[in-house]
Amino acid sequence: MARFWVCVAGAGVFLAFLVLHSRFCGSPVLRNFTFAVSWRTEKSLYRLDVDWPKHPEYFTGTTFCVAVDSLNGLVYIGQRGDNIPKILVFTEDGYFLRAWNYTVDTPHGIFAASTLYEQSIWITDVGSGFFGHTVKKYSSFGDLVQVLGTPGKKGTGLNPLQFDNPAELYVEDTGDIYIVDGDGGLNNRLIKLSQDFMILWLHGENGTGPAKFNIPHSVTLDSAGRVWVADRGNKRIQVFDKDTGEWLGAWNNCFTEEGPSSVRFTPDGKYLIVAQLNLSRLSVVAAPPVGSIGECSVISTIQLADQVLPHLLEVDRKTGAVYVAEIGAKQVQKYVPLNSYVPAFGS
Repeated sequence: MARFWVCVAGAGVFLAFLVLHSRFCGSPVLRNFTFAVSWRTEKSLYRLDVDWPKHPEYFTGTTFCVAVDSLNGLVYIGQRGDNIPKILVFTEDGYFLRAWNYTVDTPHGIFAASTLYEQSIWITDVGSGFFGHTVKKYSSFGDLVQVLGTPGKKGTGLNPLQFDNPAELYVEDTGDIYIVDGDGGLNNRLIKLSQDFMILWLHGENGTGPAKFNIPHSVTLDSAGRVWVADRGNKRIQVFDKDTGEWLGAWNNCFTEEGPSSVRFTPDGKYLIVAQLNLSRLSVVAAPPVGSIGECSVISTIQLADQVLPHLLEVDRKTGAVYVAEIGAKQVQKYVPLNSYVPAFGS
């Protein structure tokens, strides 16, 4: 008798079949033979929205970053290239609204910080031209409101503040700003600024120890007041207290193959979505409870095609949809949660 089964748990499918054939009965090799194949169980949490956007032809460059204005249902995309609009604006349903290119050289990170009173778009610019090495605040229509850093000049200074390839930022509802400065430049630091742009605290040393960085690439906050940094070159995520800047711990057990390039929390705070660029992979990681960092635990993964290269991602704070800026595929894709999302982060 020959028995053979395959369990495909990752797809939620179990196939079992019993193969009996008289021609195998006399086989000394196959008689009473059992062969089993199994994969790690994973829970599917998202599906690709194949209809987003409605007009992908507007992707004319290399898409590096994406931001979601959840309050107004808008999606902002930063792309690079010659003689193209650098910022594209879509609705959350995928309809193209407008584009602008004013004072944007080479966008790297983008963040929407809208309130009931103001729609603000922040962009980290790593270009070598006149507007490069800055962190800039815009209106939703591209009007330049604020410039942090010395335009067109990279540096390490703090007074006046200078940047060298600032990677990304996160703006709190209070107006406080968290910036990771150092996508391969002179700086490897995390800076917290007040809403009036005063330095509240910083960690700014290159290295492998606690609170040191090697290409800090993405930053986000959770509802417990913790700052999470994708320390890409060190293949880990570091965690800090948002008020004091105290180092709370690090995750490195999930990133032995490649470091994380982007980090964002789901609206309910249960999961951290992590992108790994060269692996073309998104991981859904369980968020630790308050008072503990523990170790990284991957709940589910989304494996993208080779060379898609997810660079930075954003999560809609109302719907939980995940938008991924892919520099290899030169597009932004939207992933929708399979379960309905309540409540929103911070509510």
